[in-house]
Amino acid sequence: MKTILVPTEPNAAMRSTLATALLVAKDFNSHIEGFAVRVAVPTVVAMDVAPSASLAFFEEENAEAARQSRELFVGFMQEHGVPSTRQPQSAPSYSWIEDAPEGDSFVGHRGRVFDLIVVGRPSDDPQGPHMSTFEAGLFESGRPILLAPPTPPAHIGSNVLIAWNCSTEQARVTAFAMPFLARADRVTIITVDGAVVSGPSGEDMAANLKLHGITAETIMLKGDNRTAGALILDRAHALGCDLVVKGAYTQSRLRELIFGGTTRHILTHAELPVLTAH
Repeated sequence: MKTILVPTEPNAAMRSTLATALLVAKDFNSHIEGFAVRVAVPTVVAMDVAPSASLAFFEEENAEAARQSRELFVGFMQEHGVPSTRQPQSAPSYSWIEDAPEGDSFVGHRGRVFDLIVVGRPSDDPQGPHMSTFEAGLFESGRPILLAPPTPPAHIGSNVLIAWNCSTEQARVTAFAMPFLARADRVTIITVDGAVVSGPSGEDMAANLKLHGITAETIMLKGDNRTAGALILDRAHALGCDLVVKGAYTQSRLRELIFGGTTRHILTHAELPVLTAH
C-alpha cells in the first residue's frame, strides 16, 4: 500500500476521507496523490439539470470546485505535517494533479497505477461523495477501493473482518487485503448461511491464511429477517472491528438496485472503513 489515490471534492465527507487515507499512509509510509473530481459538462447538460446554463458557466463552476478541492487537500496535508514530494520516504508524502480531466472515468484510469484508491462512502447528497466516482474506481481501475466512513476512524486494520461468501470477488479483495491482514492483531472470517455462492468455505480461507502466518477465527452466522449486509455490519460492530473486507457486487448491480443486496447495504450503512474490489 505504498501509493494511494484520493479523488477530491469539496464536500462534508472529504476530511474523513483524507483522514482515512492518511491513517493508511502512516502504517505503510505511503505516497498520497490527490486530484479534483470534475463534472463532465456534457453529462450535466444531457441530464437536463440546467438546460439554459452556458458551457462557460459549467466551466466556471468546475474551476471553482477544483480550486476548493485543491485547497482542501493541500491544506489537510500541510495541517498534518505531510511533505509534498514524490521521492520515496520513510513517512507519508503527497502530491496533487493539476487540471485533471473531467468525468469520473479518470478515477478508474489513473487508479490503475496505484495500490489503493480511497473514496468516501457514497451518499444521496447531491454534493457527494458520488456513487459514480466509487463505481468508476471499482470497475475501471482493477485496484482495491477503501471506502471511508462519514466520521474519521481512530485506526484501521488492527481488527479485521472478512465477509466471506466464497465468490471470485471476495477472493480478489481478500488477496488485495493481505498487507492489512499481515499487520492485524485479530482477523475474523464471517460467513452468512444462505448468502454464499459455490466455492471454498471460510475454513478453507482460514487454512490458506495460516500458511501466510495469519491466524483467523471463522464464524458462521445464521440468517434471520435481516439482510446479510446488516448481519455482517452488526457483527463487525460487536467485535470492535476497524476494517471490513468485502467483495463488491457478487450479484449484478441492477439486481442489487432492485432487490437489495449485501454490497448495497454496506455501501449505505457502513460506519467503519470497508476495503472492496470487484
